[in-house]
Amino acid sequence: MPRSIWKGAVSFGMISIPVKLFGATENKDIAFRQLHAECGGRLKQQRWCPTCERTVEFSELVKGFEHAKEQHVVLTDEDFSKLPLASKHTIELSAFVKAEEIDPVYYEHSYYLEPEETGIKPFALLMDALEEKKLTAVAKVAIRNKEQLCALRPHNGRLMLETLFYPDEIRVQDPVEKPDIKVSKKELQMAMSLIDLMLDKFEPEKYTDGYRGALSQIIEAKLEGAEIMQAPAPKKGKVIDLMAALKASVEAAKDKKDSAAPKRAGRQRKAAAG
Repeated sequence: MPRSIWKGAVSFGMISIPVKLFGATENKDIAFRQLHAECGGRLKQQRWCPTCERTVEFSELVKGFEHAKEQHVVLTDEDFSKLPLASKHTIELSAFVKAEEIDPVYYEHSYYLEPEETGIKPFALLMDALEEKKLTAVAKVAIRNKEQLCALRPHNGRLMLETLFYPDEIRVQDPVEKPDIKVSKKELQMAMSLIDLMLDKFEPEKYTDGYRGALSQIIEAKLEGAEIMQAPAPKKGKVIDLMAALKASVEAAKDKKDSAAPKRAGRQRKAAAG
């Protein structure tokens, strides 16, 4: 487990549970350096002060809020430490809601909550209660100089904390009317048949980052001086017979499902034997 990014307590009524917060995700994107095309040298970013006409070191920086054109209020680390926020040290549960009531657009980042030694029993109690009631707790937490709305939910024996966007951070779009296009009952039934054939459980381990894999192959090919295969050009769009396309899609989905059935059965037998 990596180093915790926040330490404090979860407040649940009169109960205080000391906890630590850990990041639950990590970025696996392939990183690139910016190079000078002429010589291949790695570029460096510099903080340039046009007033002093020199490079400024990181230790010389302060945070300033522009309240008027070119006029700033400077805030120091001491100012931030004095913020009168209980959420800096305490995650106070303010409500319990059904998870489906939180629209996915509100979710931002995921974290793991771990109890300190003295908080193991009340932590387990909270998790069991949330699981039994099938509820998610709503609270606030201050992380990295920002107070955020958050949701706590049990997941695979852990307590997850999901930071949420505030309503004013969501780009609200006015409802739009559905396109005035008539869809026949046969087309709708065929589309639903296709959906039923493709119905499956969400198993995240089945999915991989194809773009990252292809990018790695290109890098390896360039290192070895091999030829790089080019992606096929996209097919040009054309007017299609929707019903014929749906029928063909259903047949293809049936064939795929039939061919996958023996493999799925084999995995299930193997899991049962294990």
